[in-house]
Amino acid sequence: MLLYYFDGVDDLLVQAVDRLRARRIDNSMAAAALQAGQGTLAARIEALWPVLVDPRSGHRVLEQSTGLAMYDPARYSKFGREATQQYLPPLLALCPPEWSERRRTEVAELILATLRGLLLNRVIGADPASVEAGFAALLRALEREEAAT
Repeated sequence: MLLYYFDGVDDLLVQAVDRLRARRIDNSMAAAALQAGQGTLAARIEALWPVLVDPRSGHRVLEQSTGLAMYDPARYSKFGREATQQYLPPLLALCPPEWSERRRTEVAELILATLRGLLLNRVIGADPASVEAGFAALLRALEREEAAT
């Protein structure tokens, strides 16, 4: 029955991960938007973190799909490059609009890479306190970046 709707197991996996990722992005950006009028960039990133680590967000599957992209890039490249392309526009939108496009891009790339690394650390069993310490350091870095305007 599944093969009627999908081109194969890989297609099923790709579509499932795409939907999980889209839902995770929508939910995390909605949480960040609650801080938009009153908060800094760091506050908006802090607001989306609980959504990213919520077990209901499918985070384990999404982080494991990143591993598949590294293990077999020819087969699972969609989980790497295309995932990055999905995450970057919402992160760019969280950056202050008065920043240059280059600065927003650099900071959005920093946020994405750091969050991705912290989320992977959670999946591989890193000490939760060390993950939270890394996240706190990201927030401090974002506060300094925004103060350097």
